[in-house]
Amino acid sequence: MAIGTKNLDAVSLRDRSDDELVEELQKAKESLFNLRFQGATGQLESHGRLKAVRRDIARIYTIMRERELGIVAVVAAPAEPKAEKAEAKAEPKKAPAKKAAAKKAEDDAAEAPKKAAPRKRTTKKAAASSDEDGAE
Repeated sequence: MAIGTKNLDAVSLRDRSDDELVEELQKAKESLFNLRFQGATGQLESHGRLKAVRRDIARIYTIMRERELGIVAVVAAPAEPKAEKAEAKAEPKKAPAKKAAAKKAEDDAAEAPKKAAPRKRTTKKAAASSDEDGAE
């Protein structure tokens, strides 16, 4: 891996499968170990490379976590041919279940009448009104 590893940008990492990400993570960790060893022995020429490898590792972990949480879909197969992509674009997209449930909850909340909460008196107002009641 060179400084500013070009093959490990977020876009290209998202196109890889989970197994490939784990393999790339292992390579990056080995590279980081070797760079640290070179730094300890005084053989490291480019300290910026340490930073780049650490960022690559963090980027891989981030993409793995996104997939774990369901933020980004997992890539199961290589990219589809262009003809299949055109057919997929022609089909209407369905709303995800979470969005539909949230919209329904908003509609239900809008239809339900809102009840006003009773107002509470502060201690100063309560004392002033009791003084007025006693003065009469």
